[in-house]
Amino acid sequence: MGRVCTVVVRWEPGTAVRLLALRDELTRRAFDEPAEWWPHLPGVVGGRDRTAGGTWCASDIASGRTALVLNRPQKRVADAGAPSRGVLPLLALEHGVDWPDHLALTGMASFALVLAGEDVLRLWVFDGDDLTATDLGAGTHMVTSGGAEDGKAERYLERFEHKPWREIVQGETPQDDPAALVVRHEKDDLVFATVFGQLIDAAPGRLHLEHSRTPWTTEGWSVQDW
Repeated sequence: MGRVCTVVVRWEPGTAVRLLALRDELTRRAFDEPAEWWPHLPGVVGGRDRTAGGTWCASDIASGRTALVLNRPQKRVADAGAPSRGVLPLLALEHGVDWPDHLALTGMASFALVLAGEDVLRLWVFDGDDLTATDLGAGTHMVTSGGAEDGKAERYLERFEHKPWREIVQGETPQDDPAALVVRHEKDDLVFATVFGQLIDAAPGRLHLEHSRTPWTTEGWSVQDW
């Protein structure tokens, strides 16, 4: 599945939620841009990974909730037959905070999952063995694939508290640095890079989405409203 590697969320109870999601992935892994891809979940909008059919980030128009999944390093490879992490955002939008009751986590690769709406901001972390849940308070938060240890929040979070978010991303260039906001790592014939960026403003019954395959540029951003 495609994964989000950086999530920024600004949250106040009872108000619209603002999110930034930067997706890092192998550049040759194909994906579809946000749309209503899942017939069993009408009104759910997200990008679709063509390999596994899941998503890294999806929003439910009716509830105003968005769910995002990030890889975590403790268990990088799932056991044979275990569910893909790409199902997690869809389950969280379908079942809310009770989504763990609808999936057996045994054998899954480790992850962090964020569910954000005007009535909830919860973070789940699965290390390959145990699942923990934390409710985050009002304010601006950054969640990353590497966790606090990768240094990304220490470097960037204060900027997101004071500056326009898209301007921050567009001020970056792709770097071979795990603590960079926009990354590009090359090894042999493989390129792992930031391949998609999304800015989301969501409230019940309304979704404003800006997205780009080259989020560090000023060109190429698309804007959609539902």
